[in-house]
Amino acid sequence: MTPGESDLIYAGFWQRCGASFLDALLTYMIIAVLLVAVYGVANIGDSEAYAGPAGLAISYLLPPILIMMFWVKKSATPGKMAIAATIVDAKTGGKPSTKQFIIRYLGYGLSTLPCFLGYFWVVFDSRKQAWHDKLADTVVVRRKAGLTETVRFEQLPREPDN
Repeated sequence: MTPGESDLIYAGFWQRCGASFLDALLTYMIIAVLLVAVYGVANIGDSEAYAGPAGLAISYLLPPILIMMFWVKKSATPGKMAIAATIVDAKTGGKPSTKQFIIRYLGYGLSTLPCFLGYFWVVFDSRKQAWHDKLADTVVVRRKAGLTETVRFEQLPREPDN
């Protein structure tokens, strides 16, 4: 590798989309289990049954807390970890600061306007940055494919054809 070159590439739109889907699924499962634990199984179909303080805390406070905890500890959510991606500082490639993570999370709201254009920006951006990445000066990266050892098999002697 030449100086300044790394074994990393920017995570693309579909990779990030898949990671977000996994994160949403995991978050929904956690929320559902906690809501049932607090309010009981009998209230599953009644969305108004979860309108109490515990329901608000579980549904609206827990997700950002979980996301921030994963970002601060691992620089990735479980979905990003599943695709071997991580969030890094766009200038240094190092771990972003907590302030950058907070700006990034708050930038999610801006990325949804209008019609999720800030998320789709990843498709057009040379560094695959969504608007929230640009605001926080972060990028999402993965290791280049093909850097692992190739699979090799011993060549077995062939049996003669009869």
